[in-house]
Amino acid sequence: MPALPDCFNGGLDNHMEKEFEGKKLLILGGNPETTTLVQYANDMGIKTIVTSARHADDAKQHAWKSFDVDGMDVAGVVALAKEEGVDGVLVGVADILVPSYCKVCNALGLPCYATQEIVDVFSYKDVFKATCERYGIHGIPEFFLDEKMAEEDIKRVEYPVMVKPVDNGGGVGMTVCYDREGLEAAVKKALAASKKGRFLVEKYMQCDDMGMYYTFQDGVCTASCIYDRYTTDEQPGLSRVCLGGTYPSKHIGEYFRRMHDNACRMFREIGIRDGVLMLSAFYQDGEFYVYDTGFRLQGEAPHLLINAVCGFDQRKMLIRFALTGSGKLPQGKPGDAYLDGKWAATQWFLLRKGTIGKVEGLGDWEKDPRVIANVQRLKEGDTILEEWVGNEKQVLTRLYFVCESREELAAALHEYREKVKAFDTEGNRMVLDGFDIEKALGLKG
Repeated sequence: MPALPDCFNGGLDNHMEKEFEGKKLLILGGNPETTTLVQYANDMGIKTIVTSARHADDAKQHAWKSFDVDGMDVAGVVALAKEEGVDGVLVGVADILVPSYCKVCNALGLPCYATQEIVDVFSYKDVFKATCERYGIHGIPEFFLDEKMAEEDIKRVEYPVMVKPVDNGGGVGMTVCYDREGLEAAVKKALAASKKGRFLVEKYMQCDDMGMYYTFQDGVCTASCIYDRYTTDEQPGLSRVCLGGTYPSKHIGEYFRRMHDNACRMFREIGIRDGVLMLSAFYQDGEFYVYDTGFRLQGEAPHLLINAVCGFDQRKMLIRFALTGSGKLPQGKPGDAYLDGKWAATQWFLLRKGTIGKVEGLGDWEKDPRVIANVQRLKEGDTILEEWVGNEKQVLTRLYFVCESREELAAALHEYREKVKAFDTEGNRMVLDGFDIEKALGLKG
């Protein structure tokens, strides 16, 4: 992956005061989404150290130093941190590493935005679901089933259902099932993707999908953005991978009336004071059904839109917290769920399996004032494996738009849908269809 352009690397100019210059920051995880965090820290003059199990991870290519210590290896990471004399630790864009991040920080006596109680709630989908119910936040209707696959439990399952591991994300280990045969295979897949050996079987929801993104600074909670998500239906039987999102959500008013206060009470009572957190929910018949969470920067990167609209960068907040114990920033506001009257979107380009022979249409996005960022995961020569289909590993790139009106936004989304193309080595089209732009933005019934 080529070096990211300056306008994406955080928008920091050469005259920025580098208050943390020379400090050492250890970042757990090296996927492409974590690269943006590394680049931003680099621009602050920080010596970034990235560690992950995979030697060729993208974020490592941009770090001051990199190591192949698995982020799950707490003892190994602690030893590395001591040897390098790090001043702070952060988790990258990986839910699975949040528990390790907490343990590493505690062992080193360094600031950590996650306590063990918070980790226990947000790292495992079943614990998170039970916690939400205590605060009047509903989860997806569930069918009890465990690895014993008892006949009386299987008979109670009403298809279609979604089977997923309790401790993985990004679509990994998830399967939609329409019959018993598919259910048995899906359970095996989910168990193989779960380090805890636990899974959920839930009603398969086919309704509006939303994201609610919160920012926490020294105990102050802000709903930074609330948006609608759209997923592909071109891959039957697999997890519905995101195609993009539009901001603000058409259900934002109802969310604030019905769910926001309950969510804030839950956050407060389990002890969240700092960090960023995503809730994902379905909306159906006047009710919200929360189905996922992530207590870290998101792969969808709504923080890029928040920064573009509000002048507040969550990456800087998290870095400051890691190095000082306080993420309070003097400038910008940590979000405006109504985007100050603007309209925004992310547009994802998903690829079918195969080897990428040619990519078109991404060469001049930096000259377009409507496009504030391009986060490219794959490049020519990369191969999308069959097991990548159905999770976020099949994402070619994500484009980020901010516009003054929904009509301007619709025009921009249509333009890039037409111009961004990818072909395999045999010349076959690889990009999946996108979401219905006019319907998403309320420009048609």
